[in-house]
Amino acid sequence: MHELGMCEAIVEAAVRRAGDRKVRAMRVRVGGHPVDPEVIEQGVRMAALGTVAEGAGVDLVLEPLRVHCRRCRAETPVNSAVALAACPACGAVDVTSAGHENVVLESITVDAPAGEAADGVADRNVQHTPDRRR
Repeated sequence: MHELGMCEAIVEAAVRRAGDRKVRAMRVRVGGHPVDPEVIEQGVRMAALGTVAEGAGVDLVLEPLRVHCRRCRAETPVNSAVALAACPACGAVDVTSAGHENVVLESITVDAPAGEAADGVADRNVQHTPDRRR
């Protein structure tokens, strides 16, 4: 997925879940994509401009890229897209991407609904973690 589209989708999901509540933080897990964390964090901040997610913190969790070698059968984590060209274990060029390519908005932290108080404090934060069975 293109990084800009990925960032926009993350913000859209957070805004949809938050409703009219202010989003304070987002936890995002990215697996199987060769991404630059700074680019993703900046892209999310830019995509959030003018929304209830504007100014929200971004906790980005990156799962390493992995390759599977058809020759030696090794499944090896790699740290860059360039390393996808050859097996880090044996050097063979018969490799495929292994693992799951996914982007998951794991949780968001939002302000409590207006007027709802917790122990006399009206401005508390609530964390929302989506049901993973969907």
